[in-house]
Amino acid sequence: MNTYAIVILAALLTDYILNLTAGALNLKSLKQGLPGEFEGIYDKKEYQRSQSYTRERTRFGFLASTISLGLILAFWFSGGFNYLDQLVRAWDLGTIATGLFYIGILMLAQSLLSLPFSLYSTFVMEEKYGFNKTTVSTFTADLAKGLLLSALLGLPLLAGIIWFFEFAGMYAWIYAWGAAALFILAIQFIAPTWIMPLFNKFSPLEDGDLKEAIMNYAQSVNFPLQGLYVMDGSKRSTKSNAFFTGFGKNKRIALFDTLTEKHPVPELVAVLAHEIGHYKKKHIQKSMMISVIHMGVMFALLQFFLTSQGLYEAFFMEEASVYAGLIFFGMLYAPVEMILSIFMQLFSRKNEYEADRFAAETTGEPEQMVKALKKLSVDNLSNLTPHPVFVFLNYSHPPVMDRIAALRKLRSEDLFGSEK
Repeated sequence: MNTYAIVILAALLTDYILNLTAGALNLKSLKQGLPGEFEGIYDKKEYQRSQSYTRERTRFGFLASTISLGLILAFWFSGGFNYLDQLVRAWDLGTIATGLFYIGILMLAQSLLSLPFSLYSTFVMEEKYGFNKTTVSTFTADLAKGLLLSALLGLPLLAGIIWFFEFAGMYAWIYAWGAAALFILAIQFIAPTWIMPLFNKFSPLEDGDLKEAIMNYAQSVNFPLQGLYVMDGSKRSTKSNAFFTGFGKNKRIALFDTLTEKHPVPELVAVLAHEIGHYKKKHIQKSMMISVIHMGVMFALLQFFLTSQGLYEAFFMEEASVYAGLIFFGMLYAPVEMILSIFMQLFSRKNEYEADRFAAETTGEPEQMVKALKKLSVDNLSNLTPHPVFVFLNYSHPPVMDRIAALRKLRSEDLFGSEK
């Protein structure tokens, strides 16, 4: 138990206890009554059902995180990392191939261990509350496609990173940073047209009142709307959503078919205006820039720690290697990642407020956004009273009541004339 082991163990336990505490506080906050804003929208029975859904998901999360932590610690302190290393080294495949097998086996094992939790969540919990539409064949196909994509896209990048840190000397972190940054940018370009269609069907929005209203709105805000699609979200769940993805000619806005079925045209325009707001406010570009800078800092630190024998001794390794160092550094870096994730959540919530404001101001109808948020919350059984600590640690979007309050404030600022 050297310094590295103590730091990593403390980070794992701190993260576990922190999330356990936040979850417990979140469960306690469910005792609050139905917010007045939702009177007449949620009946008593349905609201109790939404609270029950939050309780079950939270408690299931407790169980999953406890088992996950226990397995990690058991594998670590039983010498599992060294045993696997000696096993793949015996195959005598060369440094790069050995590294790929070592990391690949660990990732595959993690996926297999998480599989029962995923199955229970999908086919028991989501089924119980009427959300699940995923068939066993769809679930299996998604799993196979995900593993295949990870292999086809992830393994070449991983091989390149291992090669850089093995043979490129003092500038290895710069080469690895550049390769990883280019990889992420490339994925952003190809995902909308090549990757996402492997999992869902994207159909161009049909002509009609909705398309006409959306096109008129897009023109009013000078947004070159080329890719507007309806996604078959109902293939897997009854939950509704919309999202913006891609860059340049490959950018597209996708509306779940469950969304278009449940909301009238003005609300759908407000939802789409919110997604366009992310583009207009350059939220995607800013997030990408932050991610690239963060990646550079991470690779620079990685190069420093890869040569530290103590890092390998903390995991009872007989021999040091770049590929094992990548895994161990990821665990050592966890405290930094935890802190950075909190700031990224804050940044994300700020972006959501900005996109809401953009939608309200450009449509001139903030109430339509309020109505859409309410319906989405009811349809998705969202928690209306999350605890602030849980929000601080986990929410990428502000709680719905806070978003509604911000939209109401816009009206009080006399931004919308007669709607004041």
